[in-house]
Amino acid sequence: MDKTVASAAEAIADIPSGATLAVGGFGVCGVPQELIDALHEQGAGDLRVVSNNCGTDDHGLGILLRAGRISRVTGSYVGENKEFARQYLAGELELELVPQGTLAERLRAGGAGIPAFYTPAGVGTAVAEGGVPWRYAADGSVAVESPARETRVLDGETYVLERSITTDFALVRASKGDRHGNLVFDKTTANFNPLCATAGRVTVAEVEELVEPGEIAPEHVHLPGIFVQRVVEVRKRGAKPVEKRTVREGSAV
Repeated sequence: MDKTVASAAEAIADIPSGATLAVGGFGVCGVPQELIDALHEQGAGDLRVVSNNCGTDDHGLGILLRAGRISRVTGSYVGENKEFARQYLAGELELELVPQGTLAERLRAGGAGIPAFYTPAGVGTAVAEGGVPWRYAADGSVAVESPARETRVLDGETYVLERSITTDFALVRASKGDRHGNLVFDKTTANFNPLCATAGRVTVAEVEELVEPGEIAPEHVHLPGIFVQRVVEVRKRGAKPVEKRTVREGSAV
């Protein structure tokens, strides 16, 4: 039952090139940075990533992206990552943009064993009708585009069919975890972390505080250990990054 491993490097050592990964985090919040850094050092490439966004240019998944190790992203936001946008527009990266709520439900459904579901999100748009560029060719033409999705009328309303998501591995970060894999997330660091954890066939959790089984009250567990296969304690970071700082005119930062 003890799921702890000695280091982040050991925790991700068997992730091969070509693997699919669900990665927690939202912007720079709740990102499993130690596991990502270890994967960067490990060397796996051609990674197919499912994450809300792909980090920033110098943080999170942006580190793997800049190194050319990610070949496909399923996410809902390009955001502040200029290299992400550049690779996509240059035809170096395949990108499936998904409405954020749909992405969350596709991950949740995958973790729950539900193969597909109907949603009103995207009805009447290119999400349902297809034709969204997933990958560009070097000359700027569309090399791969999204397919049309099945729609169905239920109780007089039209819905689009979305497939669930499961991945080979999931990388998540929690503020606290025990040796059985039970996790606690601090405030908004929960974001996509629990959803990604349930969708991964092998889920690796980095935790800032490792405790013994029983020290987390059952009612305080945010994610049960049944969804987690490996736990590694990582150092607490000092000042955490801020994705975009906005202050009033004339104010000191």
